[in-house]
This record gives sequence, C-alpha cells and structure tokens, in this order.
Amino acid sequence: MPRLVFAVNFKAYETAFNEKSLEIAREASKASSRYSNVRVILIVPAAVVSKVLQIYDDIYIEHADPVDYGAYTGYLPAKAAKLLGVRGILVNHSEHKMIYRDVAKVVETASRDGIETMACADTPGEAAGLAYLRPTYIAIEPPELIGTGVSVSKARPEVITEGVKAVKAVADIPVLAGAGITYREDVIRAVQLGASGILLASAVMKAADPGKALSEFVDALSSAA
Repeated sequence: MPRLVFAVNFKAYETAFNEKSLEIAREASKASSRYSNVRVILIVPAAVVSKVLQIYDDIYIEHADPVDYGAYTGYLPAKAAKLLGVRGILVNHSEHKMIYRDVAKVVETASRDGIETMACADTPGEAAGLAYLRPTYIAIEPPELIGTGVSVSKARPEVITEGVKAVKAVADIPVLAGAGITYREDVIRAVQLGASGILLASAVMKAADPGKALSEFVDALSSAA
C-alpha cells in the first residue's frame, strides 16, 4: 500500500521563521523514521529552506511563479526549486490562488526538472480540473474552514468523498484533505473517507508544542493506514 502523506504548511506564521521551525524539522525527521507507512512533508517559506534542509530534506516550497530566470523582481521561478534543493512545490493554495494556465506552467516546469507538485483545490470540481495537469498530489481544502478548528472531515465530508471520486475519474493521483483538521479523529476520519493524506497548518504551527503536535498527527495517520 502506498504511504499516506502528512504535509505541514508553515505559511508565514512566526514559528516558520524562529527556532520552532527547527524543532518541527527535527520531529519530522524522527517521525519519518518511526512510521514507515507515512511520508512527512514540510512546506516551508523559501527564505528558510537552507536552514530546514540541514535537519530534514523532505520539504516543499510554499509557492513558485510561472516565470523563467530573468528580470522578475519579487518572483520565485519554478525552475529555482531544483537549485534550492527542495523536493516539491505547493501551488494554488487558497491564500495564493493562480489562474489555471499559470498552475499548468508551474506543474510542467517542475515535472521537467524532477520536482514534485501539490496542487490545491477549493472544491471537487476544481480538483478534477487540476487532475488534468498531472501534479504529484492534489489537496482539497474548503477555504471557509481553513484555520477554524472545524474539520472538513466532520463538517463537509462530501468534499473529500466527491473530490476523491472526481480526481480518480481523470487520473490516479493521491488526494489529500485539509481545512480545520484539529484532532486525531479528524485525521482518521479523512482517511476513512478516501483521502490519501492530510494537509494542515495551524494545528501544528500554532500549537504550544509544534513538534509534539506533529508527532501525534503522524501517529494518528499511521494508525489509519
């Protein structure tokens, strides 16, 4: 059975930039070794890639732009991901939406360079559209539930079931669930509904002990495999 995925989006929380980021990376390394049936991915700001890579190497950057190298002040070319040493790119998160052709360019560029992509969708319909681009993963997160503590697997379970069905009708791409994931049972229920993993942020990044929170979530996901 393919490994389930536990992905933590650091976003721009203070813990993404201070010493907590390294604590999370250390715990991710331990959890990755401890649970062979779960892949732990840390999705980090480009500014902290080099720091986190010293401890843990299964990391994505939070965004990349559909531009090549050149005079693009403030942009991060998708081609730079390979030089940064990351394994993947998160693209089209609800907090950083992109038009379809730009998502397509990022996914295509990354694929040519052997870089993975995790494309985010707000709805099952959007997920199906993204499936035609063949990203490595698709993550479905209803934006209205993000950061609320109200889990998609409880409040909107149909988003997961319908999203998985819509994606699988196009391509065999693992679908991750996210938005409001807060408790162990939220993780287990999402997998029962057909998700191949979890994408979350605040439940780890805003926890009193982020490393412990990560470990507990990975343990929950492992038990659901």
